[in-house]
Amino acid sequence: MRLSDVLSKKPSKNYVQIDSFLQNKKGVPGQSVKISVGNIALNYYCQECEDLRTFSSRDKLEAIFVNKNTISIDCVLLCAVCRKAIPLWFLIESNNDITGQAPRVRILKKSEKNIQIEETNNNYYNKYVALLNKAEQAFNEDLGAGAMVYLRKVFEKITVDSANAINVEYAKYENGNPKNFFNLLKKVDERCSIIPREFSRDGYKLFRELSNIVHGENNEEDGIKKFEPLYRLVVGIVENVKNHKEIMESLQKLQWNVSGGE
Repeated sequence: MRLSDVLSKKPSKNYVQIDSFLQNKKGVPGQSVKISVGNIALNYYCQECEDLRTFSSRDKLEAIFVNKNTISIDCVLLCAVCRKAIPLWFLIESNNDITGQAPRVRILKKSEKNIQIEETNNNYYNKYVALLNKAEQAFNEDLGAGAMVYLRKVFEKITVDSANAINVEYAKYENGNPKNFFNLLKKVDERCSIIPREFSRDGYKLFRELSNIVHGENNEEDGIKKFEPLYRLVVGIVENVKNHKEIMESLQKLQWNVSGGE
């Protein structure tokens, strides 16, 4: 495994063994070195393409030693379609000498502060991507409950947005959130199937799991441990609603018989 494979995944607390990439380097604090670690590839929403795209780096990057166990890496990822740039910064830690033959490393910090998401009227993802990014940032800072707050907010928001789109009435709190979310989710899901069929039976369990962590029934460590699978399930709901919406719009344009859609 190369370092780029680690940098192309979500940060993990676990150390992973990778191929040597800093052998014969002194590792003096502040030393800047060129490294060849493969191409980093991550998916982001591209403002220019108005869609999710893969952004990739060059094979050769520049690293700065913090010490023998830690390096800092700045890089720029480019959209595969329009070449829009996203700057990223990583702090990589090794549990042994990072200049060794088979270092074991992990992402200690990852910064995407320069990524800006602008809301536009014709952008479906703009309502949810900012919240998903905040969830990831909280996770990267080891804030398990904070990450769950943002994931639950995405779940609530997409359910309420879908209810409004199909004119489902529901009782609201003063802040706009539904009083009985489970009843609303059931009504909306029956009408337009917002929960992907792979886990449709567990849609309510997903919200309950998020709520348990938010309300302190689980600790921060549980939030961190469960973040990645819960994040993927919430993203699955966002993608499912987007696909359903596009299909229904296409059917309506063809003037085919449409029932139960948005």
